[in-house]
Amino acid sequence: MPAPKALERRARELRERLNEANHRYHVLDDPQISDEDYDALLRELLDLEESHPELRTSDSPTQRVGGAPSAGFPPYVHARPMLSLANAFDEDELLAFDARVRKLGGIEADVAYTCELKIDGLAVSLRYEGGRLVAGGTRGDGSAGEEITANLRTIKSIPLELRTANRKPPRRIDVRGEAYLRKSDFAKLNARRAARELRPFENPRNTAAGGLRQRDPKLAAERALSFYAYAVGELDVDHPPASQWELLEFLRSLGFRVNEHAARVDAIRGVIGYVKEFEERRESLDYEIDGVVVKVDDLALQARLGSVGKDPRWAVAFKFRAREARTKLLAIEVNVGRTGTLNPYAVLEPVRLGGVTVTNATLHNEEDIRRKDIRAGDVVIVRRAGDVIPQVVGPVLELREGDPPPYELPVRCPVCGADVDRPEGEVMARCTNATCPAQLVERVRHFASRGAMDIEGVGDQLARVLVEHQLVHDAGDLYHLDVTALRALPRMAEKSGSNVLAAIEASKGRGLARVLFGLGIRMVGGQNAALLAAEFGTIDAVAAATEDELTAVEGIGPEIARSVVLFFAQEPNRAMVARLKAAGVNCTAPKRERAPAGALAGKTFVLTGTLPSLTRDEAASLIAAAGGKVSGSVSKKTDYVVAGSEAGAKLAKAESLAVPVLDEAGLRELLASAG
Repeated sequence: MPAPKALERRARELRERLNEANHRYHVLDDPQISDEDYDALLRELLDLEESHPELRTSDSPTQRVGGAPSAGFPPYVHARPMLSLANAFDEDELLAFDARVRKLGGIEADVAYTCELKIDGLAVSLRYEGGRLVAGGTRGDGSAGEEITANLRTIKSIPLELRTANRKPPRRIDVRGEAYLRKSDFAKLNARRAARELRPFENPRNTAAGGLRQRDPKLAAERALSFYAYAVGELDVDHPPASQWELLEFLRSLGFRVNEHAARVDAIRGVIGYVKEFEERRESLDYEIDGVVVKVDDLALQARLGSVGKDPRWAVAFKFRAREARTKLLAIEVNVGRTGTLNPYAVLEPVRLGGVTVTNATLHNEEDIRRKDIRAGDVVIVRRAGDVIPQVVGPVLELREGDPPPYELPVRCPVCGADVDRPEGEVMARCTNATCPAQLVERVRHFASRGAMDIEGVGDQLARVLVEHQLVHDAGDLYHLDVTALRALPRMAEKSGSNVLAAIEASKGRGLARVLFGLGIRMVGGQNAALLAAEFGTIDAVAAATEDELTAVEGIGPEIARSVVLFFAQEPNRAMVARLKAAGVNCTAPKRERAPAGALAGKTFVLTGTLPSLTRDEAASLIAAAGGKVSGSVSKKTDYVVAGSEAGAKLAKAESLAVPVLDEAGLRELLASAG
């Protein structure tokens, strides 16, 4: 039965308002409604389309999340080839390019050019028919690439329907442009990955390219990519633009984002000035650029000049000077991060790079050092890309002297001397000492966090101040603070100090599971802490357990067991636990006597990644309420893995073991059917 006319009108109105909001936010940088209002409108449209699927259109904002994961990418054949560009590296080569243009074009006067920043992303093509996006693909070899329409639809600065302002849309148009990741979005993405202890992405360009080649469009959407339009392939329109500058304005009028720094200049000297300006300004931009694309502005002249091979004679890419340099690697040192990770870095002979003097550079991790075969004493290539920390690309092997030994990461923490743990299959190694000075602020903050001991008032700032003033040397010291000590701290009044002490006192009764989680034992999150607490009943029993006894607990795998044993093998950790007990912190829990009854009794679940609307604790509570168990590791005994965004190794292991994988909707459906 067709939807009522009133609902048709409302759906159309919602689509128009949401598309306008997307355009103003992602293209014009001029948001007109709040995020909350946008989400409310989108939810209303989703509800309408779910109730009346016939109201759903291909250009609906709800369709940006893409469809089902693709099994592979079919070829995308370009109607007209996507040409590559010849390069110029200095002023003389730009002048030579201009001379060739004037000679081949039979022109004695100055030639006008359009200058556009060369965004460091992935070139793509978008095909529109009747004003609607019907397909899109990568550049590939210029003749054919990969068809990635579903992933391109997730980029909010790509219009699903062209904005024509009551004009007839082009009958057919192939829009070319660059899909890229802004530096600010790249930083946010890596911050989220760091919070989940996932390996950070190396650079925005590769992250953008990888996002567009995701099999699941929802994963592509999480990369938050952007798009700049700069050219067309096939164009079927009554009055086509006559110049490149007019073409950019034409694309802008259709709803595309066109780079705001593009400029038309009257002669090659203007090009040289533009290039010099943006080589200086490149670091201040919110996206990576590696040069400037220079195009003859007159499209008729472009056509006369034609191409040679795959390079047009009417355009050239001026490449900025490489932000790389050679210098000597004096030593490989290690610093300890706030979460205990051991991070090797290069100590370099000072070298000028990208306008600054570089003396240190990141080496990522031991595995990366060995893969690149970097050794102390080598002459190395150092790169500085954008605003990121300089990194060592690799050694210049022909300049290596003798046979220096391969690098080995220390087996003891360089700060406190505790054992270093690197679980099998993981890249990063970590200090196992919960009282290590290098990670103390983060340890205290985590211990006091809501999911652990929930001590209100002890957050990042107070944790840092307590450590800096040497009032806290481990989490146990929190329970030995007094009003006099707190009142002496900056911006700490007597009342606020009393409130903090009251919150600390209240936390003593949280119980063993919260204490175990708060200790920050590697691989022991809230779920595993609850399993251990229920099985052993006291912290002394957990500390005394062998690896075999720990792995006998359902849901505790060998790596978790090894991590627990290693943690309690460190004398400073045992001393901290003793101080907690002496202060009256409850380090016990009721032991589990029987499995819970319920519709999911006997079923084991593993949670991984971030779910759209449930925290892991909330999801675990729903599963437990239905009688199921939540485990921290995937095995052949696992019945279901519930995977959210940015799921890691657990999802991969589930797929290798053919364990059924659910998203949040699938979990809710299973719980509903079980109920």
